Amino acid sequence: MNASNTGQIAEGIAAQYLIKQGLRLLETNFSSRFGEIDIIMQDRQALVFVEVKYRASSQFGGAIAAISASKQKKIKQTAAFYLQEQELNAYNTDHRFDVITLDGNINKPEINWLTNAF
Repeated sequence: MNASNTGQIAEGIAAQYLIKQGLRLLETNFSSRFGEIDIIMQDRQALVFVEVKYRASSQFGGAIAAISASKQKKIKQTAAFYLQEQELNAYNTDHRFDVITLDGNINKPEINWLTNAF
């Protein structure tokens, strides 16, 4: 299994996890010239931009350690582009940035959901 396949599997697991938590799936793999957002969900009135990270081993800090400040900036820029494309204003549209981390065996990962992660 290559990294791309593993990433798609991790994103699918994360989306299903969030759906079970009551969120509604809007879009996956939204791309702009700034970057990509793995999953866009709706939680009541709020749009939720979700970054999914998977690590088989916590040797280098686990999945959460993989989200750098520059990655966060790209996600925020991509989210602003998404809001603009949807004709929504970032200042009066409730939204947040969550992170789903999956650690361990991809077939049975430990899942952590960090709301308002950045």
